[in-house]
Formats: sequence, structure tokens, C-alpha cells
Amino acid sequence: MKKVFAMILAVAMILTLSAVAFADTYNVAYLVNGNLGDKSFFDSAESGLEALEEAGRIEYVTIEMGGTDEDQPTWLSTLYDVSESEEYDVIICGTYQMPDYLKEVATAYPDQKYIIFDDNTYVGENDNVLNLTYKQNDMGYLVGVYAACMTSDTSLDMINEDAVVGFVGGVDSPVINDFLTGFIEGALSINPDIKVDTRYTNDYVDTAIAKEYGLSMINDNNCDIIWGVAGNAGNGAAEAALETGKAWFIGVDSDQELTLSPDLAALTLTSGLKNIGNSLVWVFDELDEGNEYWGTEVSLGLAEGGVGIVTDKNFDTYASDLTKAAVAAAEEAVLNGDIVVDTAIGEDAVDVVVLRDSVRP
Repeated sequence: MKKVFAMILAVAMILTLSAVAFADTYNVAYLVNGNLGDKSFFDSAESGLEALEEAGRIEYVTIEMGGTDEDQPTWLSTLYDVSESEEYDVIICGTYQMPDYLKEVATAYPDQKYIIFDDNTYVGENDNVLNLTYKQNDMGYLVGVYAACMTSDTSLDMINEDAVVGFVGGVDSPVINDFLTGFIEGALSINPDIKVDTRYTNDYVDTAIAKEYGLSMINDNNCDIIWGVAGNAGNGAAEAALETGKAWFIGVDSDQELTLSPDLAALTLTSGLKNIGNSLVWVFDELDEGNEYWGTEVSLGLAEGGVGIVTDKNFDTYASDLTKAAVAAAEEAVLNGDIVVDTAIGEDAVDVVVLRDSVRP
């Protein structure tokens, strides 16, 4: 009888453990308004979900909805279909093209949980939506420290005697200016006399205008490093650097050494990163701890792994030991609170016009 009781108890324990494991395993749908293989946001999110699944923490399905104009009408219908299925604990999407669609569907399905990354368009309007954003000002600070160090290293090919760096932004907006604020403050922390030539394409696709700006920065102001923060448009600045043979480029959001053509990648010193995958892992870490943020915006920085800077490949090849140490020290200072980088977003926003005008060539 004791043996039978022990067996029953053992089975009960197994069933209990299975129930606990199931309770901690989330069923997730990831809707890509494009396709995997972009080596940027979509792939980054996928890598985070893969890591969570490998750890047994989620089960997920990825739905690639396509990124052409012809595909866009299916984005909304797919969101509706996946939500109506009631199969998923969390539905994830991202980028600036999705908030209007998500707003409509999240309102129709108030009991379904959603995460949208790199967007804060409708923060707080739906209690079932978490908006993930990123502290691009912290990232910008590290890039600014790095650029200021590199532009002073005249032993490096294409670096001239003048301490002038460039910033080609997309739309003159709080988010783009948040990158810029950190960039300028980081650069000034290394060299109080540095100049930053700032220009805006006012969109994210016009590589021609970015190239025109890049050529002017290089030929007129002796700029030898340009940070492109304008989506695909920013790559026009890399083309200007290549054409003149007088400047280097810095990428943004993803590791652009992996996405640009070989000739442009060769002159890309580093990239500022938005680590979408890390941010998704962070969310599920928080959920497992009982911390929920539905209906709010969470902005992730260096401490959470939400942003960073590429430190291998060209960075490792071309940066001196002093430059590497300066970037590492800046990161540590931001992490421990010794440095608080100003922001261009919200009630405490810095006066960006004053800041950028103070460093114009």
C-alpha cells in the first residue's frame, strides 16, 4: 500500500511540475511587417525569441507578412486573424509602420496582450499594449565619445587635423534629436572644442540628399567621420565618404558592417545598436518576476541591453587602446549614474537648437 501511495504521490508531483512549467511558458506570435533576413530589427527580435524558446520559456510562431506596398493591406487582416484565434498569450510587432493597425486591433481585443517595439505613438491609450522604446541618447553618447576620439587620431587613414564630425539625421524630431543630443554631449566630453555638422534629410529613404549633405560636410567643413541616423537615407552619407576617399561612416540601429555593400562596410567604423532581441528577453524576465507594464511605455538603455555599440570588426581593428578605454569608461559611467545623458524627449528635454548651434562648424 505504501508503494502504491508513493507512486501516486510521484505522479502527482510530476503533474504539478508540468502544470507549473506550462504556466511559465508563454505562447507568442511574432508578426513581421516585412521579412526575416533584414539583419536589423526583424532579425534581432527573432533572435531574442529563439533564445527564449531554446530556454523553454516560450513557444512562438513567426508570421512574415511581407514589406511591399501590395503586402500592407494584409498587415491589418493578419493582426485581426491572429487576435481572433485566441491562441497566443502575447502578440508582438514593431516599427513605425504598425501603430495605426495595432491601435485598431488592440481596441477590438482588449483581453489580448500586445508588444510593439520601437514605437510610442499611442502610449497609454490601450491597457493591453506595451510600447518598447530605447534610450538612443545613451547610445549616442557612446558613439559621440568614439567619434571624438577617432577624429583626433591622425595616424588613421582619412583622418585630418580638424576636429569636425557629421550627423545626418532623418526627420528633425525628438527621437532623432535624442540620438543627436547624446552624440554631441559624448563628443564634447572628449573635446570641448569639437564641431558637429548636423543636417536632416526630412525622410528615411532619400539617399541622394544624404549623399549631397555628406559631400558638403567633407569638402566644405573637413569632416572626416559621419554618423548616419536616417534609416536607409543615411547610407547616402556613406556613399559620400566612399566617393571622396576622405571620410569614415558610422551606422545605426543594426550592425551595418553586416548589411552594407563590401566597399561601404569597409569604411563603416562601428554602429550604434538598438537590441530588439535583448529587449524582448527583458520583458519576459520581468513577466516571470511578476512585473507587468501593459498600457505603458518602457524605455530600455545600456543597463537592460536595449542599446549599445559594435565593438568588434572595424572598431576593434582601427580604434586605439586609448579610444577603446574611453568608450568603455563612458559606458561604465552611464551605467553607474556618474553621467546622466540629456534627452530631447519629454518634459525634461534639452534645448536641441541651442545645443546643436553651439557646435556648428
